Amino acid sequence: MSRLELLNLNVNDHVEKKNNLSYLSWAWAWSEALKADPAASFDVQIFNGVPYMEVNGTGMVWVTTNLFGKPMACMLPIMNHRNQPIQNPDAFQVNTSIMRCLTKCLALHGLGLYIYAGEDLPEEDTPQAVQKAAPSPKAAAPKQLQVMEGWDNSDASRALFTDGMIEYASHCTDKAGLNSYWRSNQLQLDSLKTTHPDLYAKILNHFTTLRATFESNT
Repeated sequence: MSRLELLNLNVNDHVEKKNNLSYLSWAWAWSEALKADPAASFDVQIFNGVPYMEVNGTGMVWVTTNLFGKPMACMLPIMNHRNQPIQNPDAFQVNTSIMRCLTKCLALHGLGLYIYAGEDLPEEDTPQAVQKAAPSPKAAAPKQLQVMEGWDNSDASRALFTDGMIEYASHCTDKAGLNSYWRSNQLQLDSLKTTHPDLYAKILNHFTTLRATFESNT
């Protein structure tokens, strides 16, 4: 299976709805990833001996998946059923967030990505793809990118994401790794730029400073 086939795969029969959010079965998602690439692998980041990064008493899990020889990293706050960060999360809550983060990370490779973009069907199954419609005389306004799995627009959640981006960027050792980390979180960053431009600017300034440091050392 190619990356394009993975992107166009209809996953609707394996999606669960909870609190108006869509969750893709991690077991099915990983099965499809192995079908697409038998050499697929994933890794959970460890921080000080635990599988999550502590942020002001709450936690952020980090998962990296490798498909088609390309690693992609994702983060996800450890949250309760109302999608609010959990103080002092227990082992079950951490494990649940890791598996949810795994499916989110697989979406960056294309599997179920349309769900996170707020679509009902993958691109090849949409009416626009089946029947080419004549362009409207007036260009439609672009659809605002919707939040990815487990994400909310609250100031606390956005601040948590910002802190996580800045903290993890500090672990990058070169410009290539820094750029790859930015690209792997492009959807979240685009959304943040719209909802919280001040936090986006904070991340951008940090990355710009780090990038300049790497360039000066080469």
